[in-house]
Amino acid sequence: MDDVTAIAASIIQNTVSSSATTTNSFVSKYLSIFTNLALISAIIAFSIAQLIKFFLIRYQESRWDVKQLIGSGGMPSSHSATVTALAVAVGFEDGFGGTSFATAMIFACVVMHDALGVRLHAGRQAEVLNQIVFQLPAEHPLSDARPLRELIGHTPVQVLAGLILGLVTSVISCLVKAAVTQAW
Repeated sequence: MDDVTAIAASIIQNTVSSSATTTNSFVSKYLSIFTNLALISAIIAFSIAQLIKFFLIRYQESRWDVKQLIGSGGMPSSHSATVTALAVAVGFEDGFGGTSFATAMIFACVVMHDALGVRLHAGRQAEVLNQIVFQLPAEHPLSDARPLRELIGHTPVQVLAGLILGLVTSVISCLVKAAVTQAW
């Protein structure tokens, strides 16, 4: 009878141990998103950049513009902040000599180049087109067309400010993660 009890106890212990491992695996698999330094750094950098734009518009134009919380264009570039924070955090996590960092860095360069080039010039063209449409006579079919968005690109200073914000955000996020990890 003792052999049967020992076998039963062993089976129960293995089942409980296996269940705990499965639970831990589930938790670590799906909740690890909350400890993903690259993702957290990028989200924080984006949020800070958008908040800065929101409060800058309030300061400069004495009005609240809620669209600034999600809109593109303006100071600093949230795109630059986001991709820089992402690339630097990937470098901290996986090493600056790896393929992951290289991919994130090239991605960041493409996004920032696009913000300076295509999007900046598209915004300037939208400004010119809006002026042309504004000067059309009232009877013209395009005279009451909705104006195009003019603020979609970034100046070099705005991109640089976003880059610096992303870098600082990623470094601080890495330091906080290291401190929290060490405290545990």
